[in-house]
Amino acid sequence: MVSGIAIRLPSTESAIALVGDREANLKALAQHTGAKLVLRGRDLEMSGSESQVALCDRIVHLLKDFWSQGEAITPVDIATARQAITSNRLDELRELHTDILARTRRGESIRARTFGHHRYIKAVRSHDLTFCIGPAGTGKTFLAAVLAVQALLANQYERLILTRPAVEAGERLGFLPGDLQQKVNPYLRPLYDALYEFIDPERIPAMMERGVIEVAPIAYMRGRTLNNAFIILDEAQNTTPAQMKMVLTRMGFQSRMVVTGDLTQTDLANHQASGLAVAQKILHGVSGIAFCELNRTDVVRHPLVQRIVEAYEKHEKPGK
Repeated sequence: MVSGIAIRLPSTESAIALVGDREANLKALAQHTGAKLVLRGRDLEMSGSESQVALCDRIVHLLKDFWSQGEAITPVDIATARQAITSNRLDELRELHTDILARTRRGESIRARTFGHHRYIKAVRSHDLTFCIGPAGTGKTFLAAVLAVQALLANQYERLILTRPAVEAGERLGFLPGDLQQKVNPYLRPLYDALYEFIDPERIPAMMERGVIEVAPIAYMRGRTLNNAFIILDEAQNTTPAQMKMVLTRMGFQSRMVVTGDLTQTDLANHQASGLAVAQKILHGVSGIAFCELNRTDVVRHPLVQRIVEAYEKHEKPGK
């Protein structure tokens, strides 16, 4: 039996927020529910079987607090709402929606988009050491940087330390022009990008000069004790086991560390074990350490990225 309903949207801004870029959200709703959706002016029309329309209407209303205020939603939000209905996790969805981590300099709110993100954020808040492992586009580094910057600005820590191995540079790092900062900047750009979302770029050099923010390759962590600091080790799959142990043992008092990486994108030589993989085996189950694993359902980039990750996962399975 064919059913249909229409929702009158409160404003043009709310219609734009709900429909999404090039109607991406309408396509996602159709994909997840089987309903057909058409926007006519400010009227959203949904048609299909009774169950399809009911499911579609429920997802739309679960996200109403956002689109009704003109705050853009994404296909990831729709997928998470659909998952909440299927797995009866509506209370957790409400918690996810109301937990605003921060606002960017442009006023955009930053929050978890998936249940995986939510688990990751709670782990970082409640553990001194958190490992987050997952594919590209899942927000591992960005979310860690958001939490770190907010903690720094709230004076919970004296320093923010961002580090990653510069594997791609190899022995050529010393031959690159410029001082140390100029040499490693290309390898630390993703971390800078996250900082710029929350701190005026003009302030960052001064904060770096005072040592409030430190961005350096992993080799420069040796021999130090990092007290009262929030430390992010990015691209940890490219550390050697010795480097990983060295960085982990740098933690001092009143410090917090987040280690992020993607074990499918290791740039080490074929014979070299990844320090992240070794740490996962050795430290899993150790009290005070959290491990979070994200997957393609947590990808928050272009929808194609999720499908690319899925295709590679299928290709790389044994026996394929």
